[in-house]
Amino acid sequence: MKAAVYYENGGPEVLRYETVPDPICPEDGVLIDVEVISLEGGDTLHRARTPLAKHPHIVGYQCAGTVREVGAKAGHRKVGEKVVAIVPNGSHAEVVAARAATTWAIPPGADMRELACVPVAFGTAHECLFPLGATASGHRVLVHAGAGGVGLAAIQLARAVGAEVVTTASSDDKLARLVAMGARHGVNYKSSDLVQAVAAAVGPDAIDVVVDPVGGKTLQDSVGCLRYRGRIINMGMAGRDPVAFNPLPLWAKNGTLIGMSLSTSLAKEHERTYADIAHLLDRVATGELRVVIDKVFPLAKAADAHAYVEGRTAFGRVIMVPRA
Repeated sequence: MKAAVYYENGGPEVLRYETVPDPICPEDGVLIDVEVISLEGGDTLHRARTPLAKHPHIVGYQCAGTVREVGAKAGHRKVGEKVVAIVPNGSHAEVVAARAATTWAIPPGADMRELACVPVAFGTAHECLFPLGATASGHRVLVHAGAGGVGLAAIQLARAVGAEVVTTASSDDKLARLVAMGARHGVNYKSSDLVQAVAAAVGPDAIDVVVDPVGGKTLQDSVGCLRYRGRIINMGMAGRDPVAFNPLPLWAKNGTLIGMSLSTSLAKEHERTYADIAHLLDRVATGELRVVIDKVFPLAKAADAHAYVEGRTAFGRVIMVPRA
């Protein structure tokens, strides 16, 4: 099969398009002929700095396609079924091996390109807002990086339960589009002071829940936006302003900082988390929730796709197709 591989950590330029052996079908899983690869922010971070499990390494957390082989202990999956999968790595390829426990059937007639983008982004946003954030009608929610996959999902999910959403982005054009997606207020983080801008929008110390995939200075500044006993859920370190977190301001709010990983939720509360993601897939398939696809790359141009994501000009998802 063909895959985007790399032999050392680094920038997008380390990715090479090469022929590698097909993966082996796991006993408790399936082999999938990949049709759509959803490029996740974590994929770029993994490529840049996570130690390689083997050489060459195939990165990638999420993809969708058709089941070609089923393991002996993966009885609920069947050959020919259309599925979307979360995997530890390996999605940047024509064929991927996945545990059946982290595959979901794609509803008949649904857009595979859209559903390929759902489990990680929408599952993460849902986990942040509800099991961990306890978001409810009337709450004020601050969603950082609103134009990203998790951000767009969080805006829609929070708005759907009646929360008032403040979001951040790098341009006024993106903010206008995010308002159309359900945000009430937008903050341009390049030209505004976060705490002052949020206070101007909804009042000082008024945010109930912060969804933060950025970390660093953004995480620290978010404390200044919280109400008494507010909650920050952090699940990423994508920021370019690394700052060691100082908990003292959080004490003044009796606030809560929660770390979150979707893979941890799937491991520790699999039945609930799996069902939540299945429901989110249904909501996207019916059009209740939207996936915005910004750009499509062939897998052979994986380096260009990674560079595009890291350029932070995308609005929504970037996907790759193995057989363009």
